[in-house]
Amino acid sequence: MGRRRVRAPELQRFGTGTGTNTGTRTIDSAPAPAPAGDREAGSAVIEFIFLVVLLMVPLVYLVIGAAQLQSATYAAVGAADHGAKVFVTAESEDQAGDRVADAVDRAAANMGIDRGRANFSYSCNGACLSPGSTVTVRVSIDTVLPLLPQGWNWRTGQISSSTTHRVDRYG
Repeated sequence: MGRRRVRAPELQRFGTGTGTNTGTRTIDSAPAPAPAGDREAGSAVIEFIFLVVLLMVPLVYLVIGAAQLQSATYAAVGAADHGAKVFVTAESEDQAGDRVADAVDRAAANMGIDRGRANFSYSCNGACLSPGSTVTVRVSIDTVLPLLPQGWNWRTGQISSSTTHRVDRYG
């Protein structure tokens, strides 16, 4: 409650009884009611925050999800390409399989993808690693929803890529 000074006309006319007539007195009163337009002051800020949360949070989540899809795509393409290259330069098929596994793991790790989500397979046209034969490496990466706690990997799809390389004839 505020205190305000007001002119009291009755005090001016009749006096206070002590011989001093100042013409003012202090009255305790509630503040004046706000005009109709001021009742909604500050509600625009609340509405803005509500709309930002309602619209921006799903939009940001969608952008993060699209970025994860893109990183899985880059990882699959890179892993398939490098896997096929290291396969054709190996001395034996066992060594080639180990090299491909390492290339896939490294490509996935470079894009922030867990090892368990990247899988590969290879096939040879002709005898593997014989001069002139071709090797096809297929890499698939499981995509999951972003920003979930560890262990909550809800699979949303799979990104795949394959690359074919020829074993060098004169290598």
